[in-house]
Amino acid sequence: MTSASDLASLAGLLADESRAAMCLALLDGRAWTAGELATHVGVAPSTATEHLHRLVKGGLLAERKQGRRRYVQLADPGAAQLVEDLAARLEPGPPTVTGLRAVTASAALRRGRTCYDHLAGRLGVAVTDAMTSRKMLDQDGGFALTPYGKQWLVSTLGVTLEGGRRPVARACLDWTERRHHLAGVAGARLCETFLARRWVTRIGTGRAVRLTPEGRDALRTHLGVDRLD
Repeated sequence: MTSASDLASLAGLLADESRAAMCLALLDGRAWTAGELATHVGVAPSTATEHLHRLVKGGLLAERKQGRRRYVQLADPGAAQLVEDLAARLEPGPPTVTGLRAVTASAALRRGRTCYDHLAGRLGVAVTDAMTSRKMLDQDGGFALTPYGKQWLVSTLGVTLEGGRRPVARACLDWTERRHHLAGVAGARLCETFLARRWVTRIGTGRAVRLTPEGRDALRTHLGVDRLD
């Protein structure tokens, strides 16, 4: 049984703003070096290393070595879900204008981004809503793919829904849209397909993604989505 002290220790990992910022950055699903995270968060490399050591020891991050470089990433989909769910619990406050670049980056994240390994933002919610309206996804019956939805993913998009212990479909509360988008194996495979077919492309090195003209055509053809509100 989990003890109160264990729960407090886990919560303490995200009680520091720098560590929280690192975990939010790692929601892009990729592995970062300590130096990259130090620059992103704005702390000294030695400070970043201390924070990362705590996060790895606490089980939120995993470390791997490739050549002479060491990388960290979120430990597993459960860790990513924990961070995203906590972010979604926060009431959105008024945007803080800190310059054109920051405002532009924030708007891009709201339009479309990756949430660990699936699509989020208005793009992710639009895809989820379109699948629901076309009877591919049953949001009222436990947020599950319908037989037609599974057939569409496998036959039309050519994805596989094998994912070990992960649920095939899972509701993930979007922290900007305050509505659910599709996560789980199906969400991950959709995101992989969108990126591989260049229906979306990443904006810079962050989480934001941009819908390409080919992606707009694909959304219209496959899901009847003409525009993203």
